[in-house]
Amino acid sequence: MAFSWKKGKKNDGEMSFLEHLEELRWHIIRSLIAIVVFMLVAFVFKNVLFDRIILAPRSSSFITNRLLCEFSHVLAAKLNFSNPEILCINKQELNLISIKMAGQITTHIVVALVAGLIIAFPFVIREFWAFFRPALHANEARHARGAVLASSMLFFTGVLFGYFILAPLSIHFLGSYQISEEVVNQINVRSYIGTLTSICLATGLIFELPIVAFFLTKIGIITPDFMRKYRKHSIVVIFIVAAIITPPDVFSQMLVSIPLLLLYEVSIGISARVIRKKEKAHKEFMDDGSEGETAEETT
Repeated sequence: MAFSWKKGKKNDGEMSFLEHLEELRWHIIRSLIAIVVFMLVAFVFKNVLFDRIILAPRSSSFITNRLLCEFSHVLAAKLNFSNPEILCINKQELNLISIKMAGQITTHIVVALVAGLIIAFPFVIREFWAFFRPALHANEARHARGAVLASSMLFFTGVLFGYFILAPLSIHFLGSYQISEEVVNQINVRSYIGTLTSICLATGLIFELPIVAFFLTKIGIITPDFMRKYRKHSIVVIFIVAAIITPPDVFSQMLVSIPLLLLYEVSIGISARVIRKKEKAHKEFMDDGSEGETAEETT
């Protein structure tokens, strides 16, 4: 794929290096403006951001905790378990504390910034896509037209998966784990929020695997045969990644590993589709060349 950025409709011709930098600067500025705008919105709606979103997974009334507890009771009734609340998590809310004078205001600012980054993700992707799109051929741009929507959907799906599935399990495990009954857990609010945001952002980025596979295949770094050949190695890597972003229990690791394995298989299919389109385009190009040579010989 030959990269040769073109100017707009008013001026034909290739852009210089400085013009590339100027164009990139404006895309970055617009991305930062989108992040700041959503950051300010998140900062203003403090009660919604903290009480209904950030602090919600530690409560027993949170939807995931409630559904798990209801499922536990149903399962216990059918299988005659002695403990009907075996899957009830976060029954006792964590006691969060702030140990610095400016701890709560700095936490407010940092969380608003992270919220701005998450919400502005589609706008940031669109801006960078707008910068790289002129370097693509018409057919390449057409095939990658849905890249912004697909990457945004995958990112938000990953964030929601981390928030509704992994976060409650991690909070329950890490918040209730004790090395001794003499040691009481009093969790710093920054530590709690850092765990929650790292889980959500990590799963959001990991869910971008199909998009990464698409572009790596486009530039010739990977192929579907390569991904199939190293499938076993990838499974090991996936379980390692799952162990890093989840609490150290098998159940949570399996919850992360299963969608990642499915995404890997989807990525193989996407890579194979890209290769088929490349081969088809190459064949059409060769056929057109052969027809042109035949016409010249006839003339």
